[in-house]
Amino acid sequence: MAKYIAQIIIAGTQVIGRAFARAIKQEYEASQQAAQRLGNAKTRSERIANNKLGLSLDEAKQILNITNLSKEDVDKRYEALFKANEKANGGSFYLQSKVVRAKERIEMELKSQEGGPGKEEKSSKT
Repeated sequence: MAKYIAQIIIAGTQVIGRAFARAIKQEYEASQQAAQRLGNAKTRSERIANNKLGLSLDEAKQILNITNLSKEDVDKRYEALFKANEKANGGSFYLQSKVVRAKERIEMELKSQEGGPGKEEKSSKT
């Protein structure tokens, strides 16, 4: 009887050990991907902008579903997505805030393109 109890304990320990190892591996891969996303910024000003708003330019473009950076496209997509996610329409405040952050990130990029490097650091609103 003791032999069977020992086998059950060993089998349970092995299962828990494998699950723990798998969880650590997944967490490590997720942290590597996050570091890659933040580290892919080409310039210092782009890294600062990514850290300031918490998302990269590519993520902001994906959120607003735009390909080119034009003020008109950004404003049009922002208005549509902001209204679609209003609380009164059954939308989500979280999604609305992501849309706002995406617009802010793209506007920051547009300002830096028209004003030269370092411009977005001085004129940003936090």
